Amino acid sequence: MRAAVAALSGPAGPAGLDVAILSKVHPVRSHSVAAQGGINAALGADDSWEKHAFDTAKGGLWLGDQDAIEVMCREAPDDIHELERMGVIFSRDAEGRIAQRPFGGAGFPRTCYAADRTGHALLHAMYEQLLKRNVFVYEEWYVTALIVEDGTTCRGVIAWDVLNGGLHAIGAKAVILATGGCSRIYLTSTNAVINTGDGMSMAYRAGAPLMDMEFIQFHPTTLKDTGILITEGARGEGGYLLNTRGERFMERYAPEQMELATRAVVSLAIGTEIAEGRGVDGCILLDLRHLGRQRILERLPQIRQLALDFAGVDPIESPIPVRPGAHYVMGGVKTTVRGETAIAGLFAAGECACVSIHGANRLGGNSLLETIVFGRRAGQRASEYVQSVRLPTGDGGLLQREEARIARLLKNEGPERPWQVREELGKVLALHLGLVRTRDTMTEALTAVQALKVRAERVRVEDKGRVFNTDLITALELGSLVELAETVVAGALAREESRGAQYRSDFPRRDDMRWLKHTLCHCTPEGPRLDYLPVTITKFKPI
Repeated sequence: MRAAVAALSGPAGPAGLDVAILSKVHPVRSHSVAAQGGINAALGADDSWEKHAFDTAKGGLWLGDQDAIEVMCREAPDDIHELERMGVIFSRDAEGRIAQRPFGGAGFPRTCYAADRTGHALLHAMYEQLLKRNVFVYEEWYVTALIVEDGTTCRGVIAWDVLNGGLHAIGAKAVILATGGCSRIYLTSTNAVINTGDGMSMAYRAGAPLMDMEFIQFHPTTLKDTGILITEGARGEGGYLLNTRGERFMERYAPEQMELATRAVVSLAIGTEIAEGRGVDGCILLDLRHLGRQRILERLPQIRQLALDFAGVDPIESPIPVRPGAHYVMGGVKTTVRGETAIAGLFAAGECACVSIHGANRLGGNSLLETIVFGRRAGQRASEYVQSVRLPTGDGGLLQREEARIARLLKNEGPERPWQVREELGKVLALHLGLVRTRDTMTEALTAVQALKVRAERVRVEDKGRVFNTDLITALELGSLVELAETVVAGALAREESRGAQYRSDFPRRDDMRWLKHTLCHCTPEGPRLDYLPVTITKFKPI
């Protein structure tokens, strides 16, 4: 939505540009609505964009490209103030300024927030901007493929009208992917069930490489059985992590930052406590009681309600049982700082893209910022690009090929249903590619995923109709999930070191001599082909 607004403010202007959004759900049901804790920007007098950039580079274990990090951190304050002018109602401090709370890995309290519903506030404000500009929304349309001319230039998309049924070719001078992550490759995840990596998968199949897919962030605090996120803001407000002995165990792992160490450090510490028998029913405890009723109700009202509804615990009176859960993909479609991919006319921004900001470990509060900064930049660049591009004249027969692919899916009479294969995929990743990885477990995972990839093509779609066929959509999503899971495992297996979200017990140390480089993943008929790319280092040398 930020890209659409920026495109309409670009060189063509509102009169000269036709911008539309395709979304498989209503825009305000997209997963950004679940973002709780906040959005980063160096607004304080004692803070600076350089300090923000240093924290981001260091937190990402130096795998982030520092030219891109500089762009994001330098432009963050202006973007926050622009969001404020658009109507985002941020929480305020005693002086009436935008309030900021501490987050993990940050040297200053720089996370702006709207209580614990920051994503919700941003999402609705951006949707209002779409309505204001009369942007047409193809609501509940599922994009199945990118129209790519001569293997080099994106000319639109093929999309299934979920509500009415049927495939359509929609031509465009430029396409911007903003389709989010793919953490639903895991059985339980903080992500919405719609986060199946469709945009990444489409770009990958069309010839755009994926970058750093092995780095899957586990959020330290999720509810045990559901994977529902308990925001880092709870620890930013002063929450404690306790083991079964009542110890604040982070003192052993990060004595200076304690509960506000980076997510990779906190997640691994929690996993260690549980594995060594100091957990509580497979969890540790997040204690907010000392914050007091008033502060919890003012700053963390949604967290209290989630704990009540899904864990039967009132954090005003009792600690919340939490454990790490799959949360965020640091990798994605390789892009420039202007959102450009390897395919002309195809842009990407947000979690589906890898620019690369987060390196091996994302800092909390940087993901919403990435969507805003690089969404705006992708929209601006796309509006420039279309000025010199002719209108598309056809789909090159892709619509017919996609119709044949869907017809084959609908005719399948295999023994398995899409949800069965999806559930097995989630179990394989959870078991073999969790917080701790080894060559043996990942080799098992790769073999299993490759077998699941074949099975996914034969799943039985019981609903043969065309109107609101969610069974068909589930089968199509499954294709994306197994394809991306293969890239994640292949990249992780090849990277023989531990860095951020990748912890290998057989290679437990960071190895900058051999592995301070990005993993590029190319799609081939035989599976992922890996290549490598240097990391851009400017101001900050790895320490």
